[in-house]
Amino acid sequence: MNKALYLDIFSGISGDMFIGAMLDLGVDFDQLSSELQKLDIDGYSLRAERRDKSNIVGYKFDVILDGEADSKAAAGKTPEASHSHDHGHSHDHGHSHDHGHSHDHGHSHDHGHSHDHSHSHTHSHSHGGGSALDHGRNFAIIRDMIGKSPYSSWVREKATAIFRRVAEAEGKVHGMRPEDVHFHEVGALDSIIDIIGACLCLEMLGRPRVFCGPVIEGHGWVDCAHGRFPVPTAATLEILSARGIPLEQCEEPHELVTPTGAAIIAELAESFGPMKGLSGNRIGYGLGTRDNHTRPNVLRAIIGHISTSPASSEDQAAAGHPLWENDQVTLLETNLDDCHPEWIGNFYQVALDAGALDVTVTTALMKKNRPGLTLQVLVPPAKTDELAELIFRHTTAIGMRVSTGNRFILRRKEEEISTPYGPLKVKSSWLGAERLHCAPEYDSAKALAEERGVSVRDVYQWVPPRDRSK
Repeated sequence: MNKALYLDIFSGISGDMFIGAMLDLGVDFDQLSSELQKLDIDGYSLRAERRDKSNIVGYKFDVILDGEADSKAAAGKTPEASHSHDHGHSHDHGHSHDHGHSHDHGHSHDHGHSHDHSHSHTHSHSHGGGSALDHGRNFAIIRDMIGKSPYSSWVREKATAIFRRVAEAEGKVHGMRPEDVHFHEVGALDSIIDIIGACLCLEMLGRPRVFCGPVIEGHGWVDCAHGRFPVPTAATLEILSARGIPLEQCEEPHELVTPTGAAIIAELAESFGPMKGLSGNRIGYGLGTRDNHTRPNVLRAIIGHISTSPASSEDQAAAGHPLWENDQVTLLETNLDDCHPEWIGNFYQVALDAGALDVTVTTALMKKNRPGLTLQVLVPPAKTDELAELIFRHTTAIGMRVSTGNRFILRRKEEEISTPYGPLKVKSSWLGAERLHCAPEYDSAKALAEERGVSVRDVYQWVPPRDRSK
């Protein structure tokens, strides 16, 4: 049996909700605080309290910035009532992406086991080395900071990958390179604690395999520097769509899924859907600040065991390396016998630019013995309607077949390797903990070849096509 964590996202997810649920599952708050103190940053304190939300008891986790509690007290508000949490999507790059809504999705619950921390924990962090955060920082700086942190390679890798998903989404929204996306002072500090804290919690729980239920989001509008924006926000939608995660909106008139929460599950979860073969040992809830209208503002987390993968993968799964990822995709397919070839070529790039995962065209013999083409477009479920419209607009299709199914994909990483000609960017794919394939980035290889006066083939030969290094 493999240790597994199932996240029931019936009321959304944020970074603080996730950590609250992990505390309720048994993560020791003092140990978590001690680990987070190893980061060379200051300007905040942590608080975790056991409370109830809609008659469900669980943990409320807060990152409180220096001066925040005082300013709220002066305004006659309690810190938890007005604390706007999970600002990982706020940017200081001319777009000040600062949503005015509160991201409080904590979870509370009563699961009957003897883990009752009914007292409030307040742990102040002040190291004197956090001045680098004073002016905000971009993803490249945050990535380097995580890489130099004293945590395990697993925590560093996962935390960096989660941050990268947020940066890539924001970069796409604002037309920037991910490395250049800036997180302003509040957003950077808040998100660093939430994201690294989430990874530390999972490590303290033994790195269970993570599975998620269907992702439920609210509806309505949020106010940001760009004006009023519909829920889900642009960054959240980009993060979920990049992984092909299905999203369902409910009647709750608030944002429920934050960019940080979306990035956590996009990076860590193996699959999304109902529980399958899970034997739960403990149930935890993370509590949020807001009182929702239609459902408790909580994230439910169940930890237990799930049926093992094939015997050959047991060690890898136990070490936190599932053999492959699982998501859902939609296939749009149509037959064409009267479409100009140049239109097909143009549509190919239009579809990829719009978010299609793959576009293929094959020859076919159609009715009345006419030769034709079969166009197949693979898309994330959230982009089905958008890509279907593009097919109608850019080809002569008058109908199409639509099917949705599960997809197995190898875990992929962008890396840099050393060659005699200099550093080369490569993409590697992993079967569990085994690097199965390693392919060079053509643009990187071409640049090296031109710089060194050699052929692209010469550069390619230094990339092993199958590298079994762990």
